[in-house]
Amino acid sequence: MVLTLPMAGLIKQHYPKCKVYFLGRSYTKDIIALSQFVDVFVNYDDLEKLPQAEQIKQIESLKADVIVHVFPVKQIAQLAKAAGIAQRVGTTNRLYHWFSCNRLIRLSRKNSDLHESQLNMKLLSFLNIDTIVTLSKMPDYYGFTKIPVLHEEYRQWIDASKVNVILHPKSKGSAKEWGLENFSKLIRLLPKERYKLFISGTAQDGAQMQEFLKQNPDAMNITGQLSLQQFIAFISHCDALIAASTGPLHIAAALNKKVVGLFSPRRPIHPGRWMPIGRHAHYLVADAQCEACAKKQECNCILNIEPQQVVHLLEENYEQL
Repeated sequence: MVLTLPMAGLIKQHYPKCKVYFLGRSYTKDIIALSQFVDVFVNYDDLEKLPQAEQIKQIESLKADVIVHVFPVKQIAQLAKAAGIAQRVGTTNRLYHWFSCNRLIRLSRKNSDLHESQLNMKLLSFLNIDTIVTLSKMPDYYGFTKIPVLHEEYRQWIDASKVNVILHPKSKGSAKEWGLENFSKLIRLLPKERYKLFISGTAQDGAQMQEFLKQNPDAMNITGQLSLQQFIAFISHCDALIAASTGPLHIAAALNKKVVGLFSPRRPIHPGRWMPIGRHAHYLVADAQCEACAKKQECNCILNIEPQQVVHLLEENYEQL
């Protein structure tokens, strides 16, 4: 979701008077709300509860000229056609797009060497604009200017005299994880007099990490205590975040926080596709030439990333944090 939002920034750069709608699920609303380049959020969870005829009416009422199917869903593609949206953009590798879309973009994510954010930009090539955006320029298109206000009770957790770092160990299955043992080693390596550490995650994550949390009292447990909106606000008040390839990693990168992403080099989950994009974003892999990962075999080489490497990246330009 985060890596889709720069599309709105590129559209607005070329068509500043246009209106950008973002059709998404309820859980994405607080992320989409961050971007100054999105004008209206349309909740698909609410839309799909309606009878089909009413769904069509709702889409018609938007008076949209174009729909771009970034995350392809057959029902949405059919709905857009039924609602008479004039330009319906999809990829050639979805069979149903041949029947529901009238602008087809040849795009293969699986075999591409481009980053996910760059692949998304390719879907705008029908607008006859330059969709080649370097990763160094990509942060210009996030537009994350509408940051929510952090509640005072959470603001008090921040220690202004220290570097405030969020450690996000779990991924809910969305990424290869670095392991709790490595996070424990990292906590021990970071001097308490200089760093204030927070361990984040869902309430379920907290339940799974009970022993880890007990063993690391120097890091404050904030799992399950913040809504997504308040977690975003909290990230904006911290200095850095360490995580595998997860949503919080990308949110923090887009908020121009120092981030260290921990990655496996195996396709399609490798950093070339999913590295965090931001002005202070970094990533690590243990062995970029891992033979098992090159063969797309299941591999835990991510566990071999040394905690000291993470410390080194955090310590770089420490005074600027």
